[in-house]
Amino acid sequence: MDVQNAYDLWSANYDADHNLTRDLDQTVTEMILGNLPVGAVLEIGCGTGKNTPLLAKIGEKVTAVDFSAGMIAQAKAKITAPNVTFRVADITQPWPTADAAFDLITCNLILEHVADLDFIFAEASRSLGVGGRLLISELHPFKQYQGSKAQFQQGEETTFIPAFIHHVSDFLSAAKANALDLLVLNEWWHEADEAKPPRLITFLFQKQVDKQLIA
Repeated sequence: MDVQNAYDLWSANYDADHNLTRDLDQTVTEMILGNLPVGAVLEIGCGTGKNTPLLAKIGEKVTAVDFSAGMIAQAKAKITAPNVTFRVADITQPWPTADAAFDLITCNLILEHVADLDFIFAEASRSLGVGGRLLISELHPFKQYQGSKAQFQQGEETTFIPAFIHHVSDFLSAAKANALDLLVLNEWWHEADEAKPPRLITFLFQKQVDKQLIA
């Protein structure tokens, strides 16, 4: 089953399913961004909207995007903030965004489903204004090395969603190639993860100042 159809199928039960990775991601995102007021926000992979209320609170306007129409429908049903606009879009294709249109881009738990990181970083860099920030929160590659991947169960059938392993160096190399400086890198454990590898990794990048403009 392809990624889009899998998330459409999962969307009806996504919020109710036991999912420590999803819950930790929400906690971590609030810890990182909770006190960061911004202007325009682009939320990539908004899913059912678990992080959208936070972004609506800190941002003047939020564009929340997901590949899955089913996930977007769930988000729209529960989030009515007037400064949020939802859109269905495939981020592996050119983004429907203007250059330098956003002050913050968030990307949560979706890059394991994307083969080409460089394209994502290039589009994010293009869409950010100078000094804008990119937050990435992903399943830690250490977990992937052990075979972990997004999955859900319906009845007795388990669906594993197609995934790609991206090493830490892959994220850093893609950022460097696209004028994004690393501000903070953190690893995160759920309280149930004692003596286990970290569950999540987060990167906070900043769009570089164009040195030609200040020379």
